[in-house]
Amino acid sequence: MAFPLFLIFLLHTNLASSSSSSSDLRPEFYAKTCPQAQHIVRDVMNKALLREARSVASVMRLQFHDCFVNGCDASVLLDDTPTMLGEKLALSNINSLRSFEVVDEIKDALEEACPGVVSCADIIIMAARDAVVLTGGPDWEVRLGRLDSLSASQNDSNNIMPSPRQNALGLIDLFQSFNLTVKDLVALSGAHSIGQGRCFSIMHRLYNQTGTGTPDPAIDPSYREELDRLCPLDVDQNVTGNLDSTPLAFDNQYFKDLVAARGFLNSDQTLFTFRETREFVRLFSKHQHKFFQAFEEGMLKLGDLQSGRPGEVRKNCRVVNGRAAHMLLESPQKMENNVQSM
Repeated sequence: MAFPLFLIFLLHTNLASSSSSSSDLRPEFYAKTCPQAQHIVRDVMNKALLREARSVASVMRLQFHDCFVNGCDASVLLDDTPTMLGEKLALSNINSLRSFEVVDEIKDALEEACPGVVSCADIIIMAARDAVVLTGGPDWEVRLGRLDSLSASQNDSNNIMPSPRQNALGLIDLFQSFNLTVKDLVALSGAHSIGQGRCFSIMHRLYNQTGTGTPDPAIDPSYREELDRLCPLDVDQNVTGNLDSTPLAFDNQYFKDLVAARGFLNSDQTLFTFRETREFVRLFSKHQHKFFQAFEEGMLKLGDLQSGRPGEVRKNCRVVNGRAAHMLLESPQKMENNVQSM
């Protein structure tokens, strides 16, 4: 078994490598096997947006939570099994990640059009991009051809994913471990331009920031009053508040809010209070097109993260297929060729 596993590592660059693995990923990956794939994904995402605006922001965030944990392999979508604790109940995900049913709808539509062709990992990448486009943000050409993981790891997610209490320095270290720059960090944090966060994530900021029973002094006083009303001490901590003041529009208002000390999360506001990230916040607050360009670049780099582990194309994004062992070691190209020959 050692020899074929070594071949798999040649197919995908390991996360610890100095360069992203993009050799197997290309925009036209499904051009022959499922030419309508991207249209189908966008159509379902548009319907989800019309049903519930918040849902597309939730789907977009799946890319961050998936790709940081052993690469972009849809491990975050796997449900728990009797022998595996998945990532959905990890500390940074429980009661936070949502809209998995939107991914299910996309997968069902793709399976009807092109059975067994489009991976769940690629669905996340396409859907994240479409969430941005459909709310007014930039469009970009995504690279496709990922495989779906055969397992998930709650421990890995707990050990990797940052807390909303994290500060900018901790985030810089995390992003640099994936060869993502400070600019990438600040730009990708702009994903909080749309959507909402829970009171749970900010209770420490409002009532015990430094362990002395006092609020975060970095919060604008009038904004703190708003948050106090939204999240009093006895609140149901799953109550949600807007991550910026234009939560339905993907724009640079998020950065303007940080400059005004009106960032919802501690991890957001410290991007402005810390010297290492402040100038990028200022830049993006003044120039939306520069934010959009940097966000596109960051999302592409994030999407290139690969683990080098064997995989498959799941029929159901929530469970593995249970394929024969020899099928699990195929490359994306060989799987594509198999589909074409059917």
